[in-house]
Amino acid sequence: MHALNQTAGLRLNIGCGRDIQDGWINVDMQPLPGVDVVFNLETCRQQRLPFEDGTVTEIRLFHVIEHIADAIGLMEELYRVAADGCVCTIRVPHGASDDAWTDPTHVRPYFPGSFGYFSQPHYWRADYGYRGDWQPERVQLIVPKKKATNMDEKHLLHAVKHERNIVHEIVAEMVAIKPARPAEQSQHRPPEIKVYLA
Repeated sequence: MHALNQTAGLRLNIGCGRDIQDGWINVDMQPLPGVDVVFNLETCRQQRLPFEDGTVTEIRLFHVIEHIADAIGLMEELYRVAADGCVCTIRVPHGASDDAWTDPTHVRPYFPGSFGYFSQPHYWRADYGYRGDWQPERVQLIVPKKKATNMDEKHLLHAVKHERNIVHEIVAEMVAIKPARPAEQSQHRPPEIKVYLA
């Protein structure tokens, strides 16, 4: 297990790359300067992250998960190490943005509805073996101000839903629910979705 005190609640900066954060455990597959734990996130089904169950209180995944082929395996492993109420913030390019696909290391796009698949109630129709339960609380759609020029709110919302390259990024805030809820449609709760100009 990691040498830091796990009783205080850990904060993980997953897939940190060169974005090293003080006060966080910086995890990356490359042994870059400042990386605390070297770990290949694609192997979460074969090996565990070096943290005890329920010891993590906050997780950052900034421009990481779109690079991971087995995102379900990763989110299930992060759920294992998460304490009840752990906040996981995911930042990704919006699936309808060219940024989602111009990087050849991106393996899939994400949309506002994608994050529900990391919760348990989302599987009320079929069981694919996923056992995590991350409740998406808030999904922010980041729109560059220059894209919103000369658009009233009605037209902006229409453009967000129907046009490419309007939304630049998605920031999803999810909370670990422990124990996991049953896979029942009645338990499903959609996130609050807001558009932010940046």
